[in-house]
Amino acid sequence: MTKVSRRAILRATGVVGLGLLAGCGRLPGQTTQIPRIGVLRATNEAFLQEPGEAFTQALQELGYVEGRTIIIERRPADGVADLLQPPVDVIVAAGTLAIRVARDATSTIPIIMVLASEPVRQGFVASLARPGGNLTGLSVLNVQLTGKKLELLRDTVPAISTVAFLWNPAIPDRAYELEELDAATQALALRALPVEARAPEDLDGAIAAAARTQPGALLLQNSALNAVHQARIADLAARHSLATMSGFPEFPSQGGLMGYGPNRAGQWRQAAGYVDRILKGTKPADLPVEQPREFEFVINLQTARALGLTIPQHVLLQATEVIR
Repeated sequence: MTKVSRRAILRATGVVGLGLLAGCGRLPGQTTQIPRIGVLRATNEAFLQEPGEAFTQALQELGYVEGRTIIIERRPADGVADLLQPPVDVIVAAGTLAIRVARDATSTIPIIMVLASEPVRQGFVASLARPGGNLTGLSVLNVQLTGKKLELLRDTVPAISTVAFLWNPAIPDRAYELEELDAATQALALRALPVEARAPEDLDGAIAAAARTQPGALLLQNSALNAVHQARIADLAARHSLATMSGFPEFPSQGGLMGYGPNRAGQWRQAAGYVDRILKGTKPADLPVEQPREFEFVINLQTARALGLTIPQHVLLQATEVIR
């Protein structure tokens, strides 16, 4: 029989004890609970989780070390109840679905929004300057960026007259996007063609239906569906010779033509600052909703060549990254 030293047993016991105590929000030698932060996402998909690493790094720079001076509980949107019993100190909710679920679950726990699309229009906050209630955080300017994305598409594919818009009508309170899309396309002498995809199995039919109208370009709604299935959407669009634009800058790395939007990791870093201020006593109602500080414009030249497109020099000069 292998002998196990008393020191090894104590070390193993201590590790287990540390884990149990951390789960209760208390570390050895502490008489008060350490802060517990709930991170709520629309889905457990890896793509939407990756930027969260920037959140923990930013917290560490502020003096919060996960597992030692702070506990982070990560859940998909349908696991919000786990963050309420016992209640966490702050909820960080990423994306429209997670923000709505968190708001409906509690009116007392501070909620920090990340990647919030039109938070005032959706009723999450009273205003950006004075959010009121228990929500504040970060907006992504989805609607305001629609015109810029369409402009980049038009400059890259000057022959287009119609742009298809791949969107999910099942997302509550996002119908206003069609109004903004119509206004933006009219300003550029283009026509908008909405095509619906509510679930992954709808993508093939939706993109094929769009292609039959020969729009020449496909604009993607910022949604969890379009984020998680970027590679598939890029492949389907390529089969139908559609130039694509997404609000997720990562999209070209998955085969799409262009991606323009806020840096998601940057939003998570900003969220860490909100956590710090709230844990130090500031109320969410007193923290204005911030706009993105970092934007990215990425172009995939391989995809452009496959589509027979030459990216104009003035468009290339705007890119923060070019995939060759």
